Amino acid sequence: MSYPTTKVVGLFPKWQAVSLSSSSTVILERHGLQQSTILQDADFFSVLNQYWNGSRLKHSYVNESSNGNFYGGLMGFIGYDLAASQAITLENLASPAAIMGEYDIFLKLEVSTTGKKVWQLYGPNLPELQAIYQHIQKLLLEIDTRNTIEPAFQLNLPFQPVWQLQQYQYAFNKIQNYLKQGDCYQVNLTQPFKAIMEGSLVSTIDALMHLTKASYGGFIKYGDFELLSCSPELFIEFNVDGEVITKPIKGTRPRHANPKIDEALKQQLLHSEKDRSENLMIVDLLRNDLSVYAQTGSVRVPALFKPESFAQVHHLVSEVRARLKPEASPLDVLFSALPGGSITGAPKIRAMQIIDELEAESRGAYCGSMGFLNYDGTGTFNILIRSLQKRGNTLTAWAGGGITIASNCEEEYQECLDKIGAILNCVNGFSVDCQAQDN
Repeated sequence: MSYPTTKVVGLFPKWQAVSLSSSSTVILERHGLQQSTILQDADFFSVLNQYWNGSRLKHSYVNESSNGNFYGGLMGFIGYDLAASQAITLENLASPAAIMGEYDIFLKLEVSTTGKKVWQLYGPNLPELQAIYQHIQKLLLEIDTRNTIEPAFQLNLPFQPVWQLQQYQYAFNKIQNYLKQGDCYQVNLTQPFKAIMEGSLVSTIDALMHLTKASYGGFIKYGDFELLSCSPELFIEFNVDGEVITKPIKGTRPRHANPKIDEALKQQLLHSEKDRSENLMIVDLLRNDLSVYAQTGSVRVPALFKPESFAQVHHLVSEVRARLKPEASPLDVLFSALPGGSITGAPKIRAMQIIDELEAESRGAYCGSMGFLNYDGTGTFNILIRSLQKRGNTLTAWAGGGITIASNCEEEYQECLDKIGAILNCVNGFSVDCQAQDN
C-alpha cells in the first residue's frame, strides 16, 4: 500500500471485519464478502485477533517475505474514533470505524524482465481459484489496452473550511487555558474542510499521489465510503527480526519555489526550539507506548529532529526503534499504541478528551492508521494524515498541528493550510492538471 515504491491491490478477501460505530456492532464478511454475520456487543479488536490468529495457523501459502512489502495477510484501516474509544468515551463515532480483511489474492506492480511495469498476480495455487485468476488476467489485459473507464469524479461544491479563524481561535484559547492549568503539555488540534462530490475518488488517486509523493498512501472502498490517504508519516513498521520502528512527525514549514528561501525555511525549522520541543514530547510518548511490549533496554532513538523535505512542506522527523518480546503480537502492539501520539498530544488520554470536547466533529478514519500485516508478522502502518474521506456525497479533509504553550494561533492556523492546501486546490480544480501544482 506504500506509494510510489510499492503498489499492491488486495482482491477477494477471505474474510473482512468491519466496525460500524460505537454501538459495538461488528460485521464479519466471508466467502468473497458474499456471506455476512452481524456480531452484536462485540469488540472489534477481539474479533480481528481471533480470526487473524486462526488464519495464520491454517495458512500454508507462503511467499518469500521482506520488510516493507506485502506478501499476503491483513490489509485495511483502524480509524481514530475507534482507537480513541479504547481509552475515552466518545459520543459519536463515524461509520465505518475500521475495516480489516485477510488477503491471499493480490496484485503487485512489478518490473518485468523487459523493463516494463506490469501487474503481477499472486495467490494460492488451488484448482477452485483458477477461474477467478483467468477473470483477473482478462481484466488486466483490458486495463493494459486502456479499454476500461475510470469511475467518474465530479465536484459539485468545492472545499470550504468548516471553521473560520475565529472558531479556530476559540478552540486554541481553550487549549491554552488547559495547558496553563497543567492538564497537558501538547494537544493536537485539527479542523475539517468539506466538499460535495459525485462519483469516486479512484479517478483522483494518480494525480494526488504524484502531487504529494506520498510514502505511505493507500485507498479503500466500502459501499459509499471511500478513504484515500496521501500520508507521509510512518506509524509502525514491523520487521522480520522482531524490531519495530516508528517515525513521528512534528514541526512544519512550507516549501518555497526559490531554493535559497526553501533552504532557509528548512534551517529555521531545524533550529526552532518550539518545534523541537513539540517533537520531543511525542518521541517520549512513543517510547513509552513501545516499551509496553519491548524487550528491556531495547528502546532507542537513532534519529532526533531530522529535517525532511516533502512535496509541499518541510517536517521534523524523529525515529524510535525497539525489539519486541518474543511473545508479543504485532496486532497487540498496534492496538495498544493507537491512536498515534503525534496526532493526539501528551499526556495522550487527557489530550484526546480535550480533542473530543473542542473539535468541530468526529475525526472518523483521519488520524487513525492504514496498512498491512503479513502472515510472517512483518508489516507497515501509516498515520492517516493528508487523507480524504467520502461518505455518500460528502468529501472531508482535515489538517492540524500540535498546540503548546509557545504556539501562536495565526501561525498554527496557517500551518493547517500549508499542510493540506495543495491537496484541496488539486481536488477543487480537478479539471485542471493537478501535477502542475507540484513544487
